[in-house]
Amino acid sequence: MSEFLRDPVVFTTLATLLGLFVGSFLNVVIHRLPKMMEREWHAQAAELRDEPIPEREPFNLATPRSRCPHCGHQITALENIPVVSYLILRGRCSHCAASISRRYPIVEVLTAGLTGYAAWHFGYGAAALGAFCFVWAMVAMTFIDLDTQLLPDSLTLPLLWLGLALNLGSTYVELSNAVIGAMAGYLSLWSVFWLFKLTTGKEGMGYGDFKLLAAVGAWLGWQMLPLTILFSSLVGALAGIGLIAFARHGRNVPIPFGPYLAAAGVLALFWGKRITDLYLATF
Repeated sequence: MSEFLRDPVVFTTLATLLGLFVGSFLNVVIHRLPKMMEREWHAQAAELRDEPIPEREPFNLATPRSRCPHCGHQITALENIPVVSYLILRGRCSHCAASISRRYPIVEVLTAGLTGYAAWHFGYGAAALGAFCFVWAMVAMTFIDLDTQLLPDSLTLPLLWLGLALNLGSTYVELSNAVIGAMAGYLSLWSVFWLFKLTTGKEGMGYGDFKLLAAVGAWLGWQMLPLTILFSSLVGALAGIGLIAFARHGRNVPIPFGPYLAAAGVLALFWGKRITDLYLATF
């Protein structure tokens, strides 16, 4: 079986199909995880105030079954096939004909594409399996941050520890580079945060950004941090200017930084060393 999977075409094809189904699950994570966090915060607040915690129906990543937000129609298995069901239903609920967000197939196709490329890039082995987890987490955090401006600890912290665990065997970098990368990733943005706050009296970013960059450092080592910070800052600045200039986005309205960090992390995972080598070769 392992010999069968070592064939690049077979492994890439199977990984792409896996990515489609994982992308469908990530849509659930993106939608439900922030709501689960909000429920937990309300329960903690009620407990601190010595108030009774209201009983609610179970709500997690598995319960209740997915349903149409407009009419409550439960999504059947045949209506939940990644991308295919969306195309067959023409982007509408089969019960009430309400429009289904294009976000769902976009997340599925994006996840499938990144998973397939990770399989092709790394080949069969631990590096590819780790890369799958990395890109899946980045996709989930990108869209959660876009929706809520939150980067959940339940995603950033396991990602950080998984990166260190994989690098116990130097899967991507030596363990010492990974540990320094985690520390430097967190402290670099932490320092920028406090410098900006002491200078302006405002908070320029959230603590989730520190943890996300620490996770990137834990996976890819401290050498990839300059590229990650530079690319994410450049794209973030251009996106911010574009939103202000063309979308009438208020200057005082915060823009999530997590999606740009996530995109830069994926760039560094696949092409970071090549980009760095080309840059150094110019000197």
